[in-house]
Amino acid sequence: MSDADARTPAQIEADIKRRRDQLAETLDEIGVRVHPKTIVGDAKAKISSSVDQSLGRAYVSANRLVSDVKAQFVAEDGAPRVERIVPVALVVVGLVGLLAVGSRRRKG
Repeated sequence: MSDADARTPAQIEADIKRRRDQLAETLDEIGVRVHPKTIVGDAKAKISSSVDQSLGRAYVSANRLVSDVKAQFVAEDGAPRVERIVPVALVVVGLVGLLAVGSRRRKG
């Protein structure tokens, strides 16, 4: 006689109830997974994670760029590199002056 044949009706009923409960739990879990709110929430979480990663990469890139530009105008000891700052300042002043003259001509 096998193990399956030796079970009592009460054991069989208990096994059926246990399997029914497991099936109900599995169906509930599937229902939660395919619910529109769950799908939307998962999509939002993925997008948010992607945006966070992109912003993190952008921050690192911007930080590196600022450090590179700063290194062009400040020596390692922290002293300003006047030989590089003066020409850039003159170019900026010249551009601002050209923009000011151009805007006065348009108004006048």
